[in-house]
Amino acid sequence: MRHEDFHQLINVVDYCHSRGVYHRDLKPENLLLDAYGNLKVSDFGLSALSKQVRDDGLLHTTCGTPNYVAPEVLDDGGYDGATADLWSCGVILFVLLAGYLPFDDSNLMNLYKKISAAEFTCPTWLSFSAMKLITQILDPNPMTRITIPEILKDEWFKKGYKPPVFKEKDDTNLDNVEAVFKDYEEHHVTEQRDEQPTAMNAFELISMSKGLNLGNLFDAEEGFKRETRFTSKCPANEIIHKIEEAAKPLGFDVHKKNYKMRLQNLKAGRKGNLNVATEIFQVAPSLHMVEVRKAKGDTLEFNTFYKSLSTCLEDVVWKTDGGGHERVARLS
Repeated sequence: MRHEDFHQLINVVDYCHSRGVYHRDLKPENLLLDAYGNLKVSDFGLSALSKQVRDDGLLHTTCGTPNYVAPEVLDDGGYDGATADLWSCGVILFVLLAGYLPFDDSNLMNLYKKISAAEFTCPTWLSFSAMKLITQILDPNPMTRITIPEILKDEWFKKGYKPPVFKEKDDTNLDNVEAVFKDYEEHHVTEQRDEQPTAMNAFELISMSKGLNLGNLFDAEEGFKRETRFTSKCPANEIIHKIEEAAKPLGFDVHKKNYKMRLQNLKAGRKGNLNVATEIFQVAPSLHMVEVRKAKGDTLEFNTFYKSLSTCLEDVVWKTDGGGHERVARLS
């Protein structure tokens, strides 16, 4: 087995997790190499998305191939998809280096007991550094299990490792947002008193909503994607002020132009600096829709940012119950 193969596996899994995708059935049979030695991960039939995570922040579906499943998946108490995937990577590394499974038994219950206790023995021909890494990955406690950032610093893993190079690519078309920040004016607030938020017509609203219930459009209960929206009965200028007030303590530089904003994280993340574009639309004379989009950066970091932003904007967001009745409509 080449070091490069495991390097690529960790890079692929890390990328999937950064996009909110958890494979949940990683095993050698699902790893393919092309003619150039590039590793491909296949069969995402059991995969889960970040929006499937429950309120406790965990996944709860027990699935996968028994010999490669993490112990917390078998406990039926919920598990972190990323941490569980990493366990499977550890089993794969063991198989590729040793030539046999670390956990194997013809009796399924005995197999699960071995997995839960992490009962395995490394062959004597493995180097100490390789055994150390495998042991850290196959830690039965998901809270103390080694993480991908820690693996990238591991002595055995670092041998011959070349970090992947990602091409800069915007996730969304920001013609209406980015263009206004190209020149010197991006560092100044140049709102005009007679400017108004862009008005949305009925066709645009219907195209965004599921049916005609605006609550479905604005309550982001089905999980985050690259963009999300909420409504507010507050004046547009006050919404902008509140977003700026919430973003700056989170480490974001704020640029404003009329009723568009660009928020840039001053600290580089997993995929560079997170850039968030926001725009306010007028739905009705006393109702605004705020669209928050990830322009660049890591999806999970955007999710984390939006959750923090949502907490700060609780008094700004207008929500309705299932029957369309108002629940929250105030600004502190």
